[in-house]
Amino acid sequence: MGEFAVFVIAVFVFVAVTIAKGVRIVPQGEEWIVERLGKYHATLRPGLNIIIPYFDQVRYKLVTKDIILDVQEQEVITKDNAVILTNAIAFIKVTDPIKAVYGVTDFSEAIRNMIMTTLRSIIGEMTLDEALSNRDKIKARLREGVADEAIDWGLTVKSVEIQDINPSESMQKAMEAQASAERERKAMVTKAEGTKQSTILNAEAQLQAARLQAEAQITLADASAEAIRRVAAAIGTEDAPMRYMLGEKYIHAIGNLASSDNAKTVLIPADIQDTLRGILGSRK
Repeated sequence: MGEFAVFVIAVFVFVAVTIAKGVRIVPQGEEWIVERLGKYHATLRPGLNIIIPYFDQVRYKLVTKDIILDVQEQEVITKDNAVILTNAIAFIKVTDPIKAVYGVTDFSEAIRNMIMTTLRSIIGEMTLDEALSNRDKIKARLREGVADEAIDWGLTVKSVEIQDINPSESMQKAMEAQASAERERKAMVTKAEGTKQSTILNAEAQLQAARLQAEAQITLADASAEAIRRVAAAIGTEDAPMRYMLGEKYIHAIGNLASSDNAKTVLIPADIQDTLRGILGSRK
């Protein structure tokens, strides 16, 4: 092979390499940053692009599709000194490739650290109960807190989702113990309330029974007084009816006494009329 042939092959190889370096096909969903002699020159859009070989270099290749950032789990201390574990996931999009590559060293890591820091700050202003029950509020504040910085880095934060937000293992044990103590307290309060109500009802029942007994005694007393008045009105000044009634009751009492199982000897006065007269204290 002669020198001319070698020269032709060398020229052919040089031209092929030059064309290969000068023609760039950017796939859809990407944008490439071109630097000329170390300085930003142009941004290549999807499709066929021509650059000057050896002077222009593709320095960065950026994905313009939505990027999913997984924010690692971290411990966060709440306002009431409770420790919780939380992680998140962010959806971002590169809207300004120049700011994304020249405004920050690594925009993905920067956004991830920004989310972690902001998340600690937001939850640190809440109590444990607020943090566990206000996930949407935390998500909204987190997106607002990161969005401004993201714009300076040529990024748009489309969404930030809280994946998990749970108490730490030690806090879970403490919460379980607290819940158990609260259940025991409620059971004791319920039992005490039941005992109290039972005591009140018993006292009210006894009071009502006493009132009824008193009313019954008053009624009996009134009935006895009325009976005495009627007997007195019927007897008038004559003592014979009185003696008859007393004698009848006296004989009835003697009969009951004689029929008792404990009765051994029963003494019956010979003169019942004299006995009744003696009871009444009257003299002929």
